[in-house]
Amino acid sequence: MIDTPSLVDQYCHGVLRTELGLGTFEAHLGRTHAPPAPGTTFFDTQTGFAVRRWCPPLLGLEPHCTPARYLARRRELGVLESGRRLLRGTGISTYLVDTGLPGDLTGPTEIAAAGAAEAREIVRLELLAEQVADTSGTVESLLANLAEAVHGAAGSAVAFTSVAGVRHGLALAPEPPGPGEVRGAAGRWLAGRRVGGRLTDPVLLRHLLWIAVASGLPLQLHAGAADPQLRIDRTDPMLLTDFVAATAGLGTDLVLLHGYPYHRHAAHLASAFPHVYADLGPALAHTGARAAAVLEEILELAPFGKLLFSSGASALPELHVVGARVFREALGRVLGGWVGDGAWSRADAERVAGMIAAGNAHRVYGLAEPPSDGGGHR
Repeated sequence: MIDTPSLVDQYCHGVLRTELGLGTFEAHLGRTHAPPAPGTTFFDTQTGFAVRRWCPPLLGLEPHCTPARYLARRRELGVLESGRRLLRGTGISTYLVDTGLPGDLTGPTEIAAAGAAEAREIVRLELLAEQVADTSGTVESLLANLAEAVHGAAGSAVAFTSVAGVRHGLALAPEPPGPGEVRGAAGRWLAGRRVGGRLTDPVLLRHLLWIAVASGLPLQLHAGAADPQLRIDRTDPMLLTDFVAATAGLGTDLVLLHGYPYHRHAAHLASAFPHVYADLGPALAHTGARAAAVLEEILELAPFGKLLFSSGASALPELHVVGARVFREALGRVLGGWVGDGAWSRADAERVAGMIAAGNAHRVYGLAEPPSDGGGHR
């Protein structure tokens, strides 16, 4: 068995603070905002089966118990206690939390306390811009306040993240937009939006990306099947090639989130550019029992120092558990198989496992080493 004693979850969200019924719980298992088809259930997915495999034992039940029995036990324990048991069963020592999703989700401080772990904030650029726009009455104030807000956030955040690929698609012009172009786009956005309106203008999305690049913090870019409302071909990370080339040598690391089903493309970019890293996240968590096969495909292309574990989880602590357990299982199966075949030494396999599980994230994000009794080991 290849050991990964602690994990850095380099991209996730908080969990819901409220009790959930069967329908609400099930809705968070799907990768769509739509309900399951009549007569079907999202428990009949790789994610649903993985939840039933890994989560019941953490709440004192047998693996693969029925959804009804599992949710009854969850309600019996209460949302706080079940969340605490689940998060502390992940083996995650540090959570990097994107706080940009709507809903009653816990923030970094709460998830750290529940999971007996460390946590840092990832700032979502588009939400930051929308908050600035809500209090900026002119183009001049919007652009000045936006630059100041990004600069201020860089002082405490561990990274920026962008959903430009979700809002518009990744086929954005690679160069920074000119001042006149930015002012025109800002004027149109302010004139046409209401308070809370979403940012989808491609010029302002590019402007945000380049402000973030100038900050020097790592920049996470959503790619692949990140949102069911967008045509998936618009989120192929290869569409970022020109932008990636334009940012080379500027001192900012780019992390390609999600990637799947274009995980080979993300791995290729990580191999081709020194400042590009690939996230393993939902590429493994959503493929469940097939995760080892997907991981082998990524390891064919990407240098091992360029891969980062994440759960990509939101809303349900069960998804943090699934992300961590499926990752460990897949990594152990793949690397352990290579050791068994004599292709790798055990020492090398354990070193690479440690890099992907936590070491690479510590380096990319400048994280302090976790305490020896970090999350999941108490």
